[in-house]
Amino acid sequence: MRTIEKLLPDVGRMDTAGLREVRAEDLARYVGASRHAWWRRRACVAALAGRVPERRVEELLVRIRDPREVAEVRIALLDLLGDRAELLPWLRHEDRRQEGAYGLREALLKARGRLGDLTAARELATLAASPWRHVEAAGEAGLDGLVERVGAAAVLAELGEERPEDRVFRILTRYRADEDVTDALADPDRSVAFLAQRLQSDPARLRAYLGEAPTVEAALWAAYALYGLTDDAAETRLIHGELGRPRVEVPGLDEEVRRAIVHAYAPECQRPSDPRWRVEALCTDPPEPPDQEALLARATAALAAAGLDPLPPVHCGDHHQQGDGTYHVIRYGGDGGEEEDLVSVSILGPFATGPEDDCAARPALEAAGLRWIDGETGSVLVTGLHVYYFGSREPLTVDTLLFYWQD
Repeated sequence: MRTIEKLLPDVGRMDTAGLREVRAEDLARYVGASRHAWWRRRACVAALAGRVPERRVEELLVRIRDPREVAEVRIALLDLLGDRAELLPWLRHEDRRQEGAYGLREALLKARGRLGDLTAARELATLAASPWRHVEAAGEAGLDGLVERVGAAAVLAELGEERPEDRVFRILTRYRADEDVTDALADPDRSVAFLAQRLQSDPARLRAYLGEAPTVEAALWAAYALYGLTDDAAETRLIHGELGRPRVEVPGLDEEVRRAIVHAYAPECQRPSDPRWRVEALCTDPPEPPDQEALLARATAALAAAGLDPLPPVHCGDHHQQGDGTYHVIRYGGDGGEEEDLVSVSILGPFATGPEDDCAARPALEAAGLRWIDGETGSVLVTGLHVYYFGSREPLTVDTLLFYWQD
């Protein structure tokens, strides 16, 4: 046991190659003894891959079934032993639905898939369509195991195609069978259509589809996929023009703010986003990026000239003491003044805002050439553009996008 602990002296300091040299019997006994640190035991589980002593299997299965066991150890053991047939009755028991530890539900479902449990197909398809990569990976692994056990046709029959996540699996199955999935660009669910465009590989096929696309959205997905293959912005702009330059109209969103937001967020927006935003980013020129140092210097000087005694600008990540974002904070009032005595200056353009529209800083900043984003403009919801924000992937308001901070 001392040998194992020498190889695992601390969290993040692990000699994984050395662990592979330790006898499998010793590793299995170490994992089975819950008195040892869970992170050491989890590392030992990984080192047992492909060489679990048969005489230790039941002891390790007990650790999987024990609700008092640390979830990380149970999850690692499910990866190691999740294809053991004797686990299936336990895995399918209704009590498993009460398992709430982080990552455990996904691991349990993945194991059911690996064991050929067709009743897990729908839940696995839901996992596989998740925007969270670790959840998606568990669902995909479970579905792959299920297909290996019972065949793709049985899984397709179990899922049907009513739900978007069922159609995702159907499209991937067709793609893996070398079938053309261009027709899925017209899927009514944008996450499904987004997947279909990612699977495109033939520019000629996409150009042919453009003439027969049943909807403008389907044509836009084809244009977006085509650009991804050819990097031909001129062709994309031509197609966009032929389609009438469709875009998402947002009441209250003026062109200056729109352009800043489109080019900051549309290229990396989330799957359910309207393709009009994606193609607009390809077909319009980005705004000239502001000289941030000069802009902040101008803002600080304006506040000082107005007698507001500003402190030096601080990036939003430093202001919040963590994270990153798209603005700087300038406090004013000598030692920082009151809590509300601050302004935010965006890095996306010459935009500024503050807690109150009638604050003393506003006229000074406007006189210096910055545009004040007031409450009315800031509250405009930019529909159809889904952006990640504290675990959510939904449309955000103008003020959140121009002055974005993420922990």
